[in-house]
Amino acid sequence: MSDSNESKPVEDGKSLVGKCFIVDKFSKQLKATVIEERIVTPDSFEYYVHFEGQDRRWDRWLKSEDLNKAVEVKPGQEMNDNEFVSDRKVTRNYKRRHDEINHIQKSYEEMDPTTAALEKEHEQMTKVKYINCIRIGKYEIDTWYFSPYPEEYGRHPKMYICEYCLRFHRFPKSYIDHISKCRHRQPLGVEIYRKGTVSVYEVDGAKDKIYCQCLCLLAKLFLDHKTLYFDVSPFLFYVLAEVDKEGAHIVGYFSKEKISPEGNNVACILTLPPFQRKGYGKFLIAFSYELSKREGKQGSPEKPLSDLGKLSYRSYWTFVLLDLIRSCKRTLSISDLAQMTSITKDDIISTLRALNMVKFWKGQHVICVTAKVVDEYMRTAGYKKPILTVDSTCLRWAPKTYSLNNKK
Repeated sequence: MSDSNESKPVEDGKSLVGKCFIVDKFSKQLKATVIEERIVTPDSFEYYVHFEGQDRRWDRWLKSEDLNKAVEVKPGQEMNDNEFVSDRKVTRNYKRRHDEINHIQKSYEEMDPTTAALEKEHEQMTKVKYINCIRIGKYEIDTWYFSPYPEEYGRHPKMYICEYCLRFHRFPKSYIDHISKCRHRQPLGVEIYRKGTVSVYEVDGAKDKIYCQCLCLLAKLFLDHKTLYFDVSPFLFYVLAEVDKEGAHIVGYFSKEKISPEGNNVACILTLPPFQRKGYGKFLIAFSYELSKREGKQGSPEKPLSDLGKLSYRSYWTFVLLDLIRSCKRTLSISDLAQMTSITKDDIISTLRALNMVKFWKGQHVICVTAKVVDEYMRTAGYKKPILTVDSTCLRWAPKTYSLNNKK
């Protein structure tokens, strides 16, 4: 073992699992509990930590030197948050990322017993993220969560993924060799939408199982509670891509059940991190409702939504509903809005209720707002037309009928 304090663990020969430290991370000093430890070389260790009160996407492997510089919190020692919040300058980029991505998780005591038990089981199974980053196309992306790639792949800190067929590789050499031979230059499936450089492909989970399974494994790196990995046959996948002279590059996707008893029009939705905050998330949501309109149905995303999902959908619902109320020359009912937007009545009511724009009167919900008030609200709240909109004339798609026997 090296004599250098920078290369050996905080306590030689003793496990640090379960111990808590004050760690300097994210331009702050945060409480971090050691979940797992591993030997990197004979002279260096790494420790997987969870930052208290933070979303699990911040969990990560820290090197020995990170903990050597940290302050250990002894059992029973109380720490006031004000005592370890750094006064270091927080960059605008860090602040934006922290404010938008981070949220305080509910404690198990705040959940019902069934939910708490499921959460504990889920956390135990996915508590350690072994893949730190992925290379896909021209991007290297830090991962957020555990994904159940085969163990011989999932134990590598960096993974290489073909952006077209989504096959994954442990080593750069095999990845480069695959790229030179891969015949795909677009997502699998059938292109059903193209406008400018924006394209959408429909992929049947029963026909392209391996591709869809790889897509689910990729998505799980950025979604905490996604559980669909291998049973993809009952689902359709809609892959959004940016098109250039080299091909169609994956941006994000959503999936939906071929037969949904609950009337869900989205099972899972994701925009890859390099493409977030560019309007693609709202585009995917709008696209799912465009399909529902073609089907003549009202749809809703599968519940529960993630915190980021709730924000995205509530923002989308608010803009669509208020823009329609503002522009329509006649009085609209909840049923009118549902028929015109394909948003379910429950989602419409919950959205307008949050804005104090609907009341329950004589046994039904009534919209109680004028177009002028809506216009003023949208102006002061800063609501703008989405960056990307779905042009229904560019959608080449007709709904298919599935039965319980042929949904796979």
